[in-house]
Amino acid sequence: MSLAAPPPVTVIIDRDDDAIHTHTALAAHHLPSGRITLHPGPGTTSETGFAHDLLAALEKPPLLPGRFPGGRQPAWEAATAWITALPVTRLTVLRAHRLTARRAMRLLQLRTLTGIHLTLVCHRPHLPTVLHQALEAADHTITTDFQTARRHYYGATAPMPLPADQPARPSSLWLTLPALDRLVSYDSPSPCAAPCTPPPIVWRHRPPPTPLTPYAAQQVAHRLHEVTAHPRLAATVAAALITGASLQQLATARPRDYDDAAATLALHDRVRYTDGCAAYFVPPWAGVFLRAAACFARLVPGEDQELFAAPGNRALLLHVAETARLRPPQPPAARRQGPADHVEWDWRERQEAKRYEAMLAVRARPSRR
Repeated sequence: MSLAAPPPVTVIIDRDDDAIHTHTALAAHHLPSGRITLHPGPGTTSETGFAHDLLAALEKPPLLPGRFPGGRQPAWEAATAWITALPVTRLTVLRAHRLTARRAMRLLQLRTLTGIHLTLVCHRPHLPTVLHQALEAADHTITTDFQTARRHYYGATAPMPLPADQPARPSSLWLTLPALDRLVSYDSPSPCAAPCTPPPIVWRHRPPPTPLTPYAAQQVAHRLHEVTAHPRLAATVAAALITGASLQQLATARPRDYDDAAATLALHDRVRYTDGCAAYFVPPWAGVFLRAAACFARLVPGEDQELFAAPGNRALLLHVAETARLRPPQPPAARRQGPADHVEWDWRERQEAKRYEAMLAVRARPSRR
């Protein structure tokens, strides 16, 4: 989250509700360049509905799955986390003359937390009273000049076409990823009560997960961004892919365990179910998701401050992975226990249990001597 003073709010007065302002602001929307344009949906004045519009502008599904304290969906916190992590540097809000006092304050709080350059477009000859009152305590400038407005819509960057190799919408093809093999393993590590700074991971008891190829990492990141707005769920899948850890071990991480500057993630295992407490390298593609999760955890009140999804959210987590068409290696057709389109997450676990039972049976067999 931003610690420096944010730039002044820019207020654009579009006296005649000229379509050129709306068209230019919408054309400036380009998430890869850090610019988003919010065109609030009509017919709603709720803060949550406004946050859903913001998540949609961030190209996220507007709804966050799961249950939340007090029944309040933390959509603003999720939007703030994604703006911080991506990062987004410019937000233009159209139809700002319709903002309620609470919506205006939400936007100003978002600016303070993220340092975003906020531009409000009022399609009226004068600044509405509600917005005037909201801006009294905020540094702001007002302009009626279209060319000045255009510079604020775009910032210092010119319009950019999408790269030729930009991934398509999530494919119907599955990505089979061996690093997800242990996600549903039934180990039971617990977090460290005192602050713990573990050493880099030494893979003694299991092989390290194979790093994703650049293309696979691009596909995974694109799919996770598109299928969920929940920072914790997206980050949990990403963390599983870089650590090969189970959901139980991922649940030992707290926000302090992710070091953005060092690009490391610490997981804990005091009784050494696997490789003990250890730090894992976080590649850039996964760092976006972990930054969002860490920011989200600090913003959501009344939570237990876990960095990732809790084991009780296993069904939600697997649903996100399957919606993104990400899965571990699957059993041969002859060994499947369900229909062909059913993902078997515990197949490796079952195979290991069978081998262990067979080993115990051999040891328990009476000697013939």
